[in-house]
Amino acid sequence: MSQIVQPTRRAARKPTDWWRWAGRLTLVLLLIFTVLPMLWMVLTSIKTQFAALQYPPQWWPAEPTLGNYWRLINPADSIGQEFLLYFWNSFYVSLLSTILGVVIAVPAAYAFSRFRFPGRSLLFFGVLVRNMFPAVVFLMPLFLLMRWMGLVNTHGSLILTYLTFGLPLSIWLLKGFFDNIPVQLEQAARIDGATRFQAFLLIVLPLSTPGIIATSIFSFIGAWNEYVYAYTFLSKQNTMTLPVGIQRFFTEFATDWPGLMAATFLMSVPVVVLFLVLQKYFVRALTEGAVKH
Repeated sequence: MSQIVQPTRRAARKPTDWWRWAGRLTLVLLLIFTVLPMLWMVLTSIKTQFAALQYPPQWWPAEPTLGNYWRLINPADSIGQEFLLYFWNSFYVSLLSTILGVVIAVPAAYAFSRFRFPGRSLLFFGVLVRNMFPAVVFLMPLFLLMRWMGLVNTHGSLILTYLTFGLPLSIWLLKGFFDNIPVQLEQAARIDGATRFQAFLLIVLPLSTPGIIATSIFSFIGAWNEYVYAYTFLSKQNTMTLPVGIQRFFTEFATDWPGLMAATFLMSVPVVVLFLVLQKYFVRALTEGAVKH
């Protein structure tokens, strides 16, 4: 009897899935690789200048301080005044370019999704072909164009540039989302007496809210973190955005590492908060936009 039961028990044992464990180990290593620099940034931001340059370095400072953060958000301090100005410039440029980008991308994506017209495929390919080239290729032509238009050292140059680079991705994302909204819903609204614009405004637009929010997140993050064009187009201190303005912590003879890390952390806060608040819409847009109904 024991000889019969023993093979049965061996057969019931589930073999070890080495691929699954290898995948889990890879995810853990990637998580450590991602979190470790962020943790070091936060810990450095609460150190003094002497502690930040100490060797060998210490993970947790002996005397942690929030003075670096207070100096940045204090309007009475000269550094705080500059940082808050850079922060506002970045927020203003990113928000305005995002709003304008969505306003233009929504009807464009809807037209590509619902209408059939000559040259539609070629035009849509032309919208996407810009993303095949690195941003630095267009740096000098755009700078000459902005100088000819008198927009150098103005936020308008950045807003137009971010629209140029953000619209192709926004149109592509929204078109895929509109494709998954059944056209029968619009047809039913048209039968009830609604115009095409009313059907779009009352039926399609509310259903596409997750896709619009996800597109807005992509556009805002891209504009908020952009450095190359902001560095090229802006040279006046009162127009600089955060990615360019935080260079103030680099000097010829020394670098204020705690202040730089605190500024970098505060710069990442709006993006993290925006993503956490709108996360459910972002995930919903990715899942719904990836499945053809």
